[in-house]
Amino acid sequence: KQWYQRRVRGDVSFSCVYFPLVGIGCSYFANEGEDKFTSFMKTLAIASFAGASASGLVTPFDVVKTRIQTLTPGVNAVKYNGVPDTFVKVIKNEGFGALYKGCVPRMSVIAPLMAIAQSVYFIGVAEMLFGVNNKKY
Repeated sequence: KQWYQRRVRGDVSFSCVYFPLVGIGCSYFANEGEDKFTSFMKTLAIASFAGASASGLVTPFDVVKTRIQTLTPGVNAVKYNGVPDTFVKVIKNEGFGALYKGCVPRMSVIAPLMAIAQSVYFIGVAEMLFGVNNKKY
């Protein structure tokens, strides 16, 4: 498969976890009439939590993708034949925890990244850049 097909699959799985968590979190913690700063800080925290959670949940798929992409014929002792085979061989040869290699650093990077991205959306930077009149703020 082409690199873009694998990338789309990874981004889609992340988005399927991240955006519902942000939506549910914002709905659950919404308070009518609260000031903009408090609402902004809640959005920041919710997006950070959702980003960390989503990246943690999809880490096994990223590990498998990386194993397949970095496979060099004749160098590695283990040969992978597709995604299901890679999952099975990683768990069999290295244990279930191997699917979560790099999970904490990944979560540590993605959490603030998603918080910043969601915050930019919250304050309406895109609307300001493109001259769209946003009456909310």
